[in-house]
Amino acid sequence: MPAKLSVNLNAIAMLRNRRDLPWPDVAVLGRIALRAGASGLTVHPRPDQRHIRFSDLPVLRSLIDDEFPKAEFNIEGYPTEDFLALCEAIEPEQVTLVPDDPAQATSDHGWDLVKHQEFLRGVVARLRSKGMRVSLFVDGDGMAESMALARATGAERVELYTGPYGGCHDNPEEATRQVELLGLTADAAKAEGLAVNAGHDLTVANLPMLARRIPHLAEVSIGHGLTADALEHGMAETVRRFCRACGQSI
Repeated sequence: MPAKLSVNLNAIAMLRNRRDLPWPDVAVLGRIALRAGASGLTVHPRPDQRHIRFSDLPVLRSLIDDEFPKAEFNIEGYPTEDFLALCEAIEPEQVTLVPDDPAQATSDHGWDLVKHQEFLRGVVARLRSKGMRVSLFVDGDGMAESMALARATGAERVELYTGPYGGCHDNPEEATRQVELLGLTADAAKAEGLAVNAGHDLTVANLPMLARRIPHLAEVSIGHGLTADALEHGMAETVRRFCRACGQSI
């Protein structure tokens, strides 16, 4: 099965937050994305609410529940007590745990699964007890042994950090090397019984090679590149373009 597309709304929210005005409306753009073929919506609510606001979450939850019951809501974030309480209140289908410092501009590395093993084990158990699927943000560095550590936390999925791959958009040789490292990590995850997601700096141009190397890729979460393309092509057509890049016939 081709990878599903989850549209990350953070960049849209950040544009909205430049003014004290309600547009662009993240729920309206989320609705357009889901109607066009996206399988879900992703948000990363940070403590300073610099893009997605806490008040957006129940609105997006209702959008999915009322209009797109087969879609999924994915909430990303560092598992502080406040973040965990937020997830328990909103009940997303998936929680993606990232090792971000609140001051970071964006996620730029995966978990140290040795250092944070016990911490993550407790967090994962808490979220799964409430019926939420848990994914861990991990480096796609080809280190197979790290996937056994990810599995030991109780998580059901990993999300491969694809930033280094996206960053070599002008270097085909390095892109090939990076996608092979991602592929080796994904192979190890599959061997451990983990499903594989991916995200960060993915584009219509680089998605096909990633999807070919990881045919069991479950989901990609895309925000920045998708939002940039939407300025040129419109949200609906951009979603269709990204779905086709994943291998979907849409």
